[in-house]
Amino acid sequence: MSLQSTDQIADLITRIRNAIMVGKTEIRVPTSKLKVAVTDGLVKAGYLESYEVEEGEPRGTLHVIINQDGENARITEITKVSKPGRRIYTSAEDIPTIKSGRGVVLISTSKGIMTGREAKKQHLGGEILVKVY
Repeated sequence: MSLQSTDQIADLITRIRNAIMVGKTEIRVPTSKLKVAVTDGLVKAGYLESYEVEEGEPRGTLHVIINQDGENARITEITKVSKPGRRIYTSAEDIPTIKSGRGVVLISTSKGIMTGREAKKQHLGGEILVKVY
């Protein structure tokens, strides 16, 4: 059995969504640079508590803490916008606002993965990866 997923971000988002629905506070997924960058964006935006990369052979593990015990999850809805069959791109001026600014989009820009607000400040467009609120 292979640990490789076709769409790494969709796999990560689905695991987070499923863990929230059953009341888990943390998940462990096979690591990749893309998963770490998306998780880091969600931590900086305040939707996840923290993460840690655990080294291992043949591949490390990404340990994501969604929320502390006894707290509610900060994520109400998380979806993948751009899919392998249909990529969604945006310019810096057309970056969408989610739930009147209460939500966040993660965008893959030429300077890395960042939130929509950061991309607007730096006048960068790119591929819209994740929508979360």
